[in-house]
Amino acid sequence: MTDGVAHSLDEPTLNVVLFQPQIPNNTGNIGRTCMTTRCRLHIIHPISFTMDEKARRRAGLDYWHLVDCREHASWQAFLDRELPQRLWLYTTRSNRVHWDADLRRGDYLLFGQENGGVPEWLHEWVATTHGAHARLTLPMVDDPQARSLNLATAAACAIFEGVRQMHARGESPYPLAPA
Repeated sequence: MTDGVAHSLDEPTLNVVLFQPQIPNNTGNIGRTCMTTRCRLHIIHPISFTMDEKARRRAGLDYWHLVDCREHASWQAFLDRELPQRLWLYTTRSNRVHWDADLRRGDYLLFGQENGGVPEWLHEWVATTHGAHARLTLPMVDDPQARSLNLATAAACAIFEGVRQMHARGESPYPLAPA
């Protein structure tokens, strides 16, 4: 039970949303992280690669059938199906560090494309719909030569910060397995 609401084991810990991902290996790594943390992965099309069974086998994604993954034809199709009440945009265009956000079970963590993030209209949508505070960043050195983190790394950082916060509040989203 979290926030006084009973949660089903079928309910995802968090919802990880990839807006038009471009690199299949990142999507595969994020899928594996979602699988091991009981998160649901949402993939917003169009994407730059195929996700059919043959492509998954070729990429060695033998665990993909265990990933709770929903594909959406467009941003609007995602909104129509999911109706996200709590959504956080991870972006380099924010000064609010993600541990300052109150991440809760079932929240939607939105990530943009590897080569440019999300378009301006989506930044505006997040600010208008969820507030400017809903744009989060991961702390990194302020150096023009330092590039932003790999998408799979950024998603893992965000997921585990959410899990950490849930555990700190005594809202364990799942029993921890021994290492």
